[in-house]
Amino acid sequence: MGPSSLTLEALSASDPSGDGPPPRVHASQKVITSAIVAGPALALGLAVWWLWGGVVNLTDVLIALALYVVTGFGITIGFHRLFTHRGFAPNRALKIVLAVAGSMAVEGSVTSWVATHRRHHMFSDQAGDPHSPHRYGSRGTALLKGLAFSHVGWLFTSDVSSAERYAPDMLRDRDLQRIGKLFPLLALASLAIPFGIGYAISGSWVGALMALVWAGLVRMALLHHVTWSVNSLCHTFGRRSDGTSDRSTNLWPLAVLSLGDNWHNVHHAHPAWARHGAHRGMVDPSAWMIRRFEQWGWASRVRWPVPGGDLTA
Repeated sequence: MGPSSLTLEALSASDPSGDGPPPRVHASQKVITSAIVAGPALALGLAVWWLWGGVVNLTDVLIALALYVVTGFGITIGFHRLFTHRGFAPNRALKIVLAVAGSMAVEGSVTSWVATHRRHHMFSDQAGDPHSPHRYGSRGTALLKGLAFSHVGWLFTSDVSSAERYAPDMLRDRDLQRIGKLFPLLALASLAIPFGIGYAISGSWVGALMALVWAGLVRMALLHHVTWSVNSLCHTFGRRSDGTSDRSTNLWPLAVLSLGDNWHNVHHAHPAWARHGAHRGMVDPSAWMIRRFEQWGWASRVRWPVPGGDLTA
């Protein structure tokens, strides 16, 4: 059962924790957010200009692909299915690796990411949802405005989701809090690693810079926009296979790029399922990887879909 409309209106006008006005976003934080959002996108433009009349180095593509998968799984398996929804129980080493990998996607600290996403599920497409594309309306220019907001605009608002309210378990986990404090260093490492690999392979600063652009910034930009597309496109376009009270959809063209998080309607119907692509023909690389973790003994109590039921124990 969701909150009443009166409660939702109150939450939309104040801090969802009920403890006062939402925290202010300082100017320095907005500058950092702008750099995270715009920097990789500008790098993409630079890469296209650099590519014009030439070819992409296969080495840079392979480095980018490897880092995309590692950091992408850090988001889809770690931040999303594990830390937000507790879809399985990892051993400590896997927990730490997933938290580090997700942090290197540079989408915010693990605690802030979890708090925002849990709030999204609590108020999905209603007042209080931090990034619904339907906040201004569901047709015409109102929907276009909402899509822009749900994709990147919400990142610049002062409507911060309270970790004390939505992610108290994260605040109690010492491993995750330590990793959260290391977030700036992990963000830098996400760029330094491809730069270092590029230099080691090519032996030149040009090769290092090419790897930084393609396997660092361009890779980061692509993953950012795929993740944000789940917020925007997967609440607007696509099909609905499961009954939910919101407007979540399954958008199949994003299946591989989103590593299975595109089956968003299934996910909203059964948030704790470790597999989002639960129906026939739904490709879900993240669920495949969780199955491997389970087989290797690194994960237990995995909440797999079962026919006619909500989830396994």
